[in-house]
Amino acid sequence: MELYNENQTYHAGDIVYVFYRNPHTQDVANIQAAAVVNNPENPKELAIFLYETYYPLSSEMAIYSTEKEANQAFNYYYGDVSEGTLE
Repeated sequence: MELYNENQTYHAGDIVYVFYRNPHTQDVANIQAAAVVNNPENPKELAIFLYETYYPLSSEMAIYSTEKEANQAFNYYYGDVSEGTLE
């Protein structure tokens, strides 16, 4: 099984990077590595496995192939947090 998402094809076993919001503190977001896996609830679909939870993989998810791409997008959307300012 594979999923094509804006110039990228994902396969089970791939490591990708996503933005993850802390469920307890919604104004905190981080970049987190996640695994692309076969969805255990629907083996014909792929899922992201993150923090012991499966999230069905869809074209609506912001997924990055490299940590560098994820950091660039994070800085674009959230500002450079190392400077202490969010735009």
